[in-house]
Amino acid sequence: MLDQRLQHATAVAPATIANVAVGFDILGFSLSEIDGATGLSDRVRVERVKTPGVHLVEISGDDALIQDLPDEPEANTATAGLVQMAIDKKLDFGLEVRVFKGVPTSRGLGGAASSAVAAVVAASAVLDVPLSLPERFKYALLGETLAAGQPHGDNVAPAMLGGLILVRSMDPFDVVRIPVPHDFGAVVVVPEHAVDVRLSRAQLNEMLPLKAHVAQSANLAGFITGCFRDDRELITRSLHDLVVEPQRAPTIPGFAGVKQAALDAGALGVSISGAGPTLFALHDFRARKASIAGAMLQAFEDAGVNARAFHSPVNGLGAHIIERGPIL
Repeated sequence: MLDQRLQHATAVAPATIANVAVGFDILGFSLSEIDGATGLSDRVRVERVKTPGVHLVEISGDDALIQDLPDEPEANTATAGLVQMAIDKKLDFGLEVRVFKGVPTSRGLGGAASSAVAAVVAASAVLDVPLSLPERFKYALLGETLAAGQPHGDNVAPAMLGGLILVRSMDPFDVVRIPVPHDFGAVVVVPEHAVDVRLSRAQLNEMLPLKAHVAQSANLAGFITGCFRDDRELITRSLHDLVVEPQRAPTIPGFAGVKQAALDAGALGVSISGAGPTLFALHDFRARKASIAGAMLQAFEDAGVNARAFHSPVNGLGAHIIERGPIL
């Protein structure tokens, strides 16, 4: 019988929207590459080689995206998890890794998670025994933690699985796929300035008044219930962040005007993706995505902020293998 093990595999993983207004660190959804937004994914190629260890041999992509990325495997978000995996699995062969970076980092689009997830999915494909889903999540989370300073799975889980995902627990691994109305989409507007994720998290006030906790819990429950019931009005009433958005909004020039412009144009809800500065606006078939995008871009321009916009469904694909080759 011929040996069908893979010698090399390439995986792609999408950008993601984290928190989704009401689910700080526990909700996220994946973005698809449509409307010309062809760069919003990371690709990673992993090849089995004789020399043990993880070898990061290439990082490519737009110069602005890769100029500050470390080339040491232990320090790069794409390969940090693979280093630990190779140790845990006692691999007697090496992994040669090539990263193509398409998702910008420090923009609130899950740039660390996308490369970490793509790397783990590609590496799993070339192992003698592929990683289980909880293992893939665990090793990809190491890369995300390297970037953010704290483990949180609301980028990793949707990048890996696609769609809208609730991370109920990271350890033990427990995630839930949440259905979304079939016509739901998101206008995503990305300002050109970066945000330091570690600093942004460190600045959050961890002391939450009980009244705010109760109200935010009600919004989270209402949003999820609305998704399961296909209840657009409940989703709209619930999509309000009372905890994190008020703390981060002042760091995004023009935020209030951009949010109001999107709502006036028909968006169901608007908030900050991850640590920002990216904003997302959810909508359904009743709203014109071009009108929402145009209104948000104009409001940012009025505030002196350069930004770009694109559109994606909320149920985009997760990470998957796009190229593979057997051991000869």
